[in-house]
Amino acid sequence: MANVTMPQLGETVADGTVTKWFKGVGDTVVKGEPLFEVSTDKVDTEIPAPTNGVLTAILVGEGVTVDVGTVLAVIGDGSHEPASAAASTTSTPPAEPLPAKAIRANAKTSQSDDVQLSPVVRRLIAENDLDIATIDGTGPNGRITRQDVLAVIEELNTSSSQKSVASQSPILRRLMSEHNIDPKSVVGTGLKGAITRRDVDALIDAPSSATGSRDEIIPFTKIRRLTAEHMVRSKATSAHTLMVKEVDYEQVGLVRGRHGVAFKESEGFSLSYLPFNAVAVIEALKDFPRLNASVGDDELIVHLDVNLGIAVDIDNEGLVVPVVRNAERLNMKQIAGAIRDVAERARTKRLGPDELAGGTFTISNPGPFGTLLTGAVINQPQVAILSTDSVVRKPVVITAPDGTESVGIHSVGLLALTFDHRAVDGAYAARFLSRMTEVLTTRVWEQDLG
Repeated sequence: MANVTMPQLGETVADGTVTKWFKGVGDTVVKGEPLFEVSTDKVDTEIPAPTNGVLTAILVGEGVTVDVGTVLAVIGDGSHEPASAAASTTSTPPAEPLPAKAIRANAKTSQSDDVQLSPVVRRLIAENDLDIATIDGTGPNGRITRQDVLAVIEELNTSSSQKSVASQSPILRRLMSEHNIDPKSVVGTGLKGAITRRDVDALIDAPSSATGSRDEIIPFTKIRRLTAEHMVRSKATSAHTLMVKEVDYEQVGLVRGRHGVAFKESEGFSLSYLPFNAVAVIEALKDFPRLNASVGDDELIVHLDVNLGIAVDIDNEGLVVPVVRNAERLNMKQIAGAIRDVAERARTKRLGPDELAGGTFTISNPGPFGTLLTGAVINQPQVAILSTDSVVRKPVVITAPDGTESVGIHSVGLLALTFDHRAVDGAYAARFLSRMTEVLTTRVWEQDLG
């Protein structure tokens, strides 16, 4: 027997919605063939069967959202009859949950009824120690929905926040009073939601926002919230340090001019500066591998493979970082094609579940939008991220072989490396950028495009 679980579809993705089952209970499944489809704010993808066998039970129906790791179905070896409770077609979800009133009536005498609730609802009820009899269901036939539980939790949090103020220290009560902070507006990060000094200080330091009749209120989407949480957590985890180096891209620009048309005809897309920078990153990481690493428990974990992450904007709502695996094994054309492929599929939500995990170094490329300098936030648990900003024509000093100098117009850009100072020091990062510059300015790029 093998359990089929909701996969991890990205570092910041906590749950997913089963949108379609391709197999029904009793059907034979083959390892690797599509079994069901999952949708999240970031990814819509088909999930393959993890093993050969017979689908003996479907535990989560279509349209149901569950946490990562939740058991969705069971695959057996065919020696047992399929579970009668799940003996429905692929298009039919499991039996409708009991109405909320029936559940409440039996809550004290039976522990089996609440299994009819969705896994997310059961988890929320358990985590918040809620009495199911106090929750009014607004779903079909009085079914308790996720929104019903969240509404109860919000109400309890509001009242508990008011109660918790009285138990706070005099200095916290004084600070909130002096700065006109409503205790109900403070999100406590202490034990069991207790308000801490840091919570109050954060509100004091933050500028207040005022809304008027001509203001538009745009609620944060789930992907926006998850991106924000990931960024804040990264800042709190890593000792972020920014180092910038100016690079003369004249040789790269000349190569793009000579080969750009032929490249687009053969590959189907334009030859940008990004694959040149990617190749330079990979070459530099060979000499400075401690930037292709992650921080463990009082240790630095250096990765031998270069799994190159590419930061991709999703409709101005958030970021995902699909990964080009084993980029060190690819030539320049292959790298360019792989980057374009994962970026396009990220924007159209067609990434596979493994393509958002396992990155070892990330490139953020805002340059096409004309940016000058970007201090990107490290993509945890990595230790470095490179921002490649715009390349522009500008006057530069040109030194001839005999040492004489002149002024010319070249293509120039900035490489901005954000690194975790816990992992390496500034000198190491500086040498990495110098090696990148050497590759960009001296490599015979025609050989990569031949």
